[in-house]
Amino acid sequence: MKKYLEIAKAYMKTQLIWRWDTFIDVVLAMAKVIFAWILWSILFEGKEQIAGMGFYTMISYYIISSYLFQLDKSSEISQQMTNMLRNGTFSKYMVIPVHTQAYFVAMAAGKIVFSACICFFTTILCFYFSGISFVAAINIKILFCGAIMIALGLLFMAELNYFLGILTLKFEEISTFLMIKDNFSAFVTGAVVPLALLPEWMLSGMRYLPFYYVTYLPSMLLIGKQG
Repeated sequence: MKKYLEIAKAYMKTQLIWRWDTFIDVVLAMAKVIFAWILWSILFEGKEQIAGMGFYTMISYYIISSYLFQLDKSSEISQQMTNMLRNGTFSKYMVIPVHTQAYFVAMAAGKIVFSACICFFTTILCFYFSGISFVAAINIKILFCGAIMIALGLLFMAELNYFLGILTLKFEEISTFLMIKDNFSAFVTGAVVPLALLPEWMLSGMRYLPFYYVTYLPSMLLIGKQG
């Protein structure tokens, strides 16, 4: 376990080298607060609630879901694996004393921790200076369950991208699979459109998909709209 923690720490430190990537993460964190305010201000004009959520509740959901969606740095795994398998450099992971799958999960974890800290403090500052009232659950157990769901969701996405990368052993080009995954997950996780706005029959069907529990459910738990 210790060696995987070292891998995660190493990749967390490398994020400090690429300062422009960090700057872009900060800008995106600020932009999503501004975008959410403008978008939902227009949609809520003359309305008290939409899909059972008030204005500030909807903004809080949108910002949390966008934050969680932005946290996922595991998409690099599949792209990195396909490049190495095609170039013949993947064999180096077969000789080092680590499990290949665990190595890539640890790599994603290190990047996620760094990005999570930067974006979290930036988002908090945006809320503070903009005066937006943040809506959150007050039940500690529900917040704890939400945190667990976030961790499991990020782990699922890392595993999914790892197995998509392995498809390179069967297919010369997996960009189509990655494009389908990116567009499908963006919609089904509720990061683009809150799933609460969809018809009940469609929402019930999405509960059978793992993507439902990656972003949408944790976001609803954290704003106190899910038991």
